[in-house]
Amino acid sequence: MSHVSSPPLSGARFAMGAAWAWLVGTALQLQQEALWTALAFGAVGLGAIALGLWEMMRNRNQRPARWTERWMGAFIWVMVLGLVAFSLTGLRAVAFDSERLSPALEGQDLRITGVVAELPQRNAAGLRFRLSVESARLGSGVPVAFPKRMDVGWYNGMAPAGADASAWELQYQPQPVRPGERWELTVRVKAPHGSSNPHGFDYELWLWEQGVQATGYVRAGAKEVRPQRVAQTWLYPVARLRQALRERIELQVLNPQAAGMIAALVIGDQGAIDRADWDIFRATGVAHLVSISGLHITMFAWLAVVCVGALWRRSSRLCHVLPAPSAALLGGLLLATSYALFSGWAVPAQRTCAMLATVVVLRLMGARWPWTSVWMLACVLVVALDPWALLQAGFWLSFVAVGVLFASDSRSFDRQALSPGQGSASAAARYGLGFVREQGCITLALAPLSVVLFGQLSLVGLLANVLAVPWVTLVLTPLAMLGALVPALWSVATWGIDLMMVVLQAMAAWPGAVWMFAIPPWWLALAAGAGSLLLVLPLPWSFRVLGLPLVLGLVVWRPLVPALGEFEIVAADVGQGNAVVVRTATHALLYDAGPRYSVESDAGNRVLVPLLSATHTQLQRMVLSHRDADHVGGAAAVLALQNETDVWSSLDAGHPLLAKAKSVRCQAGQSWVWDGVVFEVLHPDAQDYAGVPALKSNALSCVLRVQGVTQSALLVGDIERVQEAQLLSRGLKPTNFLLVPHHGSKTSSTAEFLAAVSPSVAVVQAGYRNRYGHPASEVRDRYLALEGVRWVETANCGAFTWRSWLPSQGECHRDQARRYWSWKGQGS
Repeated sequence: MSHVSSPPLSGARFAMGAAWAWLVGTALQLQQEALWTALAFGAVGLGAIALGLWEMMRNRNQRPARWTERWMGAFIWVMVLGLVAFSLTGLRAVAFDSERLSPALEGQDLRITGVVAELPQRNAAGLRFRLSVESARLGSGVPVAFPKRMDVGWYNGMAPAGADASAWELQYQPQPVRPGERWELTVRVKAPHGSSNPHGFDYELWLWEQGVQATGYVRAGAKEVRPQRVAQTWLYPVARLRQALRERIELQVLNPQAAGMIAALVIGDQGAIDRADWDIFRATGVAHLVSISGLHITMFAWLAVVCVGALWRRSSRLCHVLPAPSAALLGGLLLATSYALFSGWAVPAQRTCAMLATVVVLRLMGARWPWTSVWMLACVLVVALDPWALLQAGFWLSFVAVGVLFASDSRSFDRQALSPGQGSASAAARYGLGFVREQGCITLALAPLSVVLFGQLSLVGLLANVLAVPWVTLVLTPLAMLGALVPALWSVATWGIDLMMVVLQAMAAWPGAVWMFAIPPWWLALAAGAGSLLLVLPLPWSFRVLGLPLVLGLVVWRPLVPALGEFEIVAADVGQGNAVVVRTATHALLYDAGPRYSVESDAGNRVLVPLLSATHTQLQRMVLSHRDADHVGGAAAVLALQNETDVWSSLDAGHPLLAKAKSVRCQAGQSWVWDGVVFEVLHPDAQDYAGVPALKSNALSCVLRVQGVTQSALLVGDIERVQEAQLLSRGLKPTNFLLVPHHGSKTSSTAEFLAAVSPSVAVVQAGYRNRYGHPASEVRDRYLALEGVRWVETANCGAFTWRSWLPSQGECHRDQARRYWSWKGQGS
């Protein structure tokens, strides 16, 4: 009798090993900076298959007798699976990468025909929507190869003088756009490009995972062919229904806060929620309830299982047809999938449903595997469908939540708490205690993950979730969903939302409601994860407490700081604007706060707050060079969380930012010393403020010189030729680090100024393909003509970090974080 090589372990244990192998193989491929060729990935896969066949042939006639041989066989099979995962992920990436936008098309105006694929998002700046591209043509009519999906912006324009109403409406303003409509648009296209900052959001990865390989904006000026709605197609019916519901909600719910919440709960329109409300949700740890995240879908499914099981057990006839546990599992999965589908079927919801489906199938098959094996198999299925999920915070939140529910044996509790024959009061009490226990376990397990991923921990999260999870899931969500049939229920939901927000606002205002932590290195994060797992596993407490010191490592860890007399500069990647963080041994300063991107978003909340929080940086001073929006746009968001900061600026008296902190007008001659580092204001003079006529804002830019033991830096805002000449007349000293004046504009960086400053490093902060053409080519050439200067553009480099004790080793974040899905430009 012949035998085929088989795992020497039980099916469950082998599945655990195979799952880890698949995850490791996938994770290794995701670390590649550049993709191999399809031939190379194919060779790895074929080699793995050949290795597996060899192992099968080697033991085809007999089973391995020695335990060493059995373990070796298991190791070989695990290696085979890991290599296959590496190969398949790489082949998928190569296939998708082949659809990238051709560099030759960047910046060109193309005539694009496509179908609106998702719910459009409208804001004060205009409209954004996703387009399923059917064809693309050059202005001459020649067709070109183009990615299948792109994100399009259609922005509000300015009507020319004397334009009539029809010109304004048809040529400049965004038209109503609905899912399923086919449009023909003139679009200026570019490759996906996002800001690249330490601990920042990877916009390019997010678009890659969404299948988007191009972005652009509609060219709707008087000289362009105007956008045309071609037809309404039958495509994307769910998105069309969601659009119709959103319009009904906006029409019938007059309270904007409640309308945003209802739209988020019913159709997954997260953009409808105001930024201030998001801040409250994050501070109280309940953001998952309104973001239709993986964690929210998981909790919805869990509660659906409980409710379906309880209702099913009330009918003995139904229980004879299908056992209540099986009906509860199927019902919970069906309800969760339906909810995820209707709320937009976003990628996090898709992978969570796949994970839940795996768990349900294994349970229904009667597989008596340990919960860890079921958990890992579900994880592998999700990663096999979407390998890049491993790099998304939502995946880990939902993955850990599912694991905690398994580890704490919640399903066994549900059967006891809701089984027939018990009094309703007793069942309700058991359910209530069990629910609190589950929330406690999930909160405890997710606490280290929250610190690792977001650098913060909500201390009121447990209480907030105990109150909000049943309220949102069992009260607000059903009311919001049923309101689609009976709109009057939205009024009841509005009352419930108002009540919840009052409670959450009060909790968020508690002293110490949110603790901020420095984001730890990967090895400390792994240790904390293991510690939190020990704390929630159903083990004796003598074993559980061993996890406590591992978790506490997150609290005490701090990143390295400069020595006395030294300083560090981080020129953040904020697009078209300035924002520079200067750190000494125990102090920190922010020079300018970047631009405002829209009514809902600015460089403060998108870049600077995450950057400062991730490094546990407390600002003592903010210097705002002048009043222009690309320098002060993010200041309010930063000041809201940095309450020990004073503001030095050239802002006009009465500027609203001056009321948010103690303020000082910057003036030449001012200076202070932090940790052996001297800070000196060089411009403007007192008479500059009293000029008649008043000087424009650029001319009043606060110029700051930072002098360490051996190295110096010069931060100059938007000064122009006249101000450069004034600085030269006062005896401007050479510097090592220079923030290029006015983003590299032609109005600045004269040859005389550069000769006097003689920088070693010149950093220009300007937006990628910005409309001003910054930095000007002649200015760039002027700097490159200097001997020994390093020219850095944050649009290409990402955030640039420079340290006075290592002046020749400045780091581009885009180089450090480069992966194969990243924008393909040069680092610096």
